[in-house]
Amino acid sequence: MLSDIPYSYPYYPREPKRHPRKPRYAYLKYPVLRTVEPFVQYGLREAKYTSFEHALREVAAITYLMGRGYNPRDAHQIVESWEVNERF
Repeated sequence: MLSDIPYSYPYYPREPKRHPRKPRYAYLKYPVLRTVEPFVQYGLREAKYTSFEHALREVAAITYLMGRGYNPRDAHQIVESWEVNERF
C-alpha cells in the first residue's frame, strides 16, 4: 500500500529551523508604528466628539499625505482645512 505513493512520505515532522529569518520588511514595523501613533491617538480623541467614521477618514487622509511626502504637521493642517462644520 505504501509503495503506491509516488513520493516519499515523511513519517515525522521536520525539525524546525534554529534561526528563522525575519520577515522581509520587519525593520519597518517600529518606525512606522512610532510615526503614526500620535495620529492614532488623535483619531481616538477626535472620535469622542465626532463619529468613528469621520475620525478614521481624517487619520487615513493624514497618513496618506504623509506617505506622499508631506510632513506630519502640514498633512494634518491640509486635512483640517478640508473640514467644514466637522464634515468633509
